[in-house]
Amino acid sequence: MSFISNIRQKTKESGIKTILFPEGEDLRMQQAVKFLKDENLMKPVLLGDKVKIDTVSKENNISLDGIEIIDPSQERNPDFIQEYYELRKKKGMTEEQAEETLKNPLFYAAMMIRKGMADAAIAGAVNTTGNVLRAGIQVIGLAEGIKVVSSCFFMVLPDGKVLTFGDCAVIPNPDIEQLASIAVSTAESHLKVVKETPKVAMLSFSTKGSAEHDDVTKVIEATKRVKELKPALDVDGELQFDAAYNEQIGKRKAPESKVAGQANVYIFPDLDAGNIGYKIAQRLGKAEAIGPIIQGLAKPFNDLSRGCSTEDIINTACICSLLA
Repeated sequence: MSFISNIRQKTKESGIKTILFPEGEDLRMQQAVKFLKDENLMKPVLLGDKVKIDTVSKENNISLDGIEIIDPSQERNPDFIQEYYELRKKKGMTEEQAEETLKNPLFYAAMMIRKGMADAAIAGAVNTTGNVLRAGIQVIGLAEGIKVVSSCFFMVLPDGKVLTFGDCAVIPNPDIEQLASIAVSTAESHLKVVKETPKVAMLSFSTKGSAEHDDVTKVIEATKRVKELKPALDVDGELQFDAAYNEQIGKRKAPESKVAGQANVYIFPDLDAGNIGYKIAQRLGKAEAIGPIIQGLAKPFNDLSRGCSTEDIINTACICSLLA
């Protein structure tokens, strides 16, 4: 069974989650939602302008029967308005501005998740990453103990093995605390989605003191911080990629390590390394790159590429369901 088939099966087995799609006027979203509903993978809810949603569905012969549609522009939820106002009043927001902001489907979806009315949301087919993350951060907030929103990719190798890479899409140059948070979040994502005990390699151009530099020190200190945050987590660093991935090289370069040569979660020291690394694995190593998956929020609120396909939306929705 392929990784994607396995994800969909696990989604079905994990119980029906309510997943929000706050770009309901987009054809790809409607196609994905219909598939997810028909396959009984989750309870999908479309948010957006109801008239436009109906127009798109009729023009493309998509039946949305049985799928809930919410038009935030026509809703006025006093509890939502008050809570969002309380969250943002120190930033100068008024109650009138809070009410207006919640007419935006992204913010309305985020508030539904905050209030326990849904489990996760997916957007980005139409909206920018900045808009999606802004709603998630302002309304849902960060997970406990996490300092930053980040991302991961699930890298499916040609032999079927799945590695998880982070961060490859969000934080350009994480500091020690941020890098530690990325590691904790990525390990959690690996555990929930791949269903495999994470073994986390904190990557560097040095292995166990083979080089000295401020960039190496950052990775060493971040590794210490991860161990403080999650004492039970198998994590080690600093490790070069070959030492983390190859068992023989790992034994030679880091013989005392429980992670070297066995890592399945790889934490890159900055976005240059992470973005370049996953694309090399994808293009030269023929790995399938699934992501980016946004992590670090208290509940899943995932971003998509605006060039995403219906299939991408379906797969991301299933992953969000498992992360919820």
